[in-house]
Amino acid sequence: MNKILVVEDDETIRECIVDFLRDSDYLVDSAEDGAVALTAMRKSRPDLLILDLSLPKVTGETVCREARNTYPDLPIIILTAKNQRSDMLNGFQLGADDYISKPFEFDELIARIKAKLRRNEQTIIQVDDLILNTSSVSVTRTGREVQLSPHEFKLLQYLMSNKGKVLSREMILSRVWEYSYDVDSRVVDVYIGYLRKKIDAGAKKKLLQSVRGFGYVVKD
Repeated sequence: MNKILVVEDDETIRECIVDFLRDSDYLVDSAEDGAVALTAMRKSRPDLLILDLSLPKVTGETVCREARNTYPDLPIIILTAKNQRSDMLNGFQLGADDYISKPFEFDELIARIKAKLRRNEQTIIQVDDLILNTSSVSVTRTGREVQLSPHEFKLLQYLMSNKGKVLSREMILSRVWEYSYDVDSRVVDVYIGYLRKKIDAGAKKKLLQSVRGFGYVVKD
């Protein structure tokens, strides 16, 4: 069951959205301001974020930017009364995937949510001749099966799902290890080394690359 975080300072609107989504079989958390939203996201990654821009304490723009930096693949739907074209363009520039102006229809909101969640439910992810299957939990390179541990698989899936995007150690720790207190940030480098030996060793094209000072990226 997908978990959605609703960030809306208007109590009436927030409760209506939460009730509607729960009736539609989603798990729902909510936040009344930007500070609470950031805390909620750091504690537990949602599957989708519904975000108002006009928020107290921390702006919706800041929450959107932080969410996108922390979770590059998180679907973000901005739901706001700001309906000027410039507002919409700014929302997309901040990293939002969709933009809905108030007032809105709940059926439209559900349709947008389903579309964004479907996009993230890839079964087969391919980068060049590297193929990852989330259903069978298998990986092949040039047709050769690659045996991975659970954390290696999760790390590779995260990297491949964000092909071409540089992911920092902090992003990887948050997504793959969920900021476990007993995990040192250097574990990322260790597991990248494991993946390189299994994925790129002996291959003419190296798919897993380092970007000095920034992080790691998978490129074809």
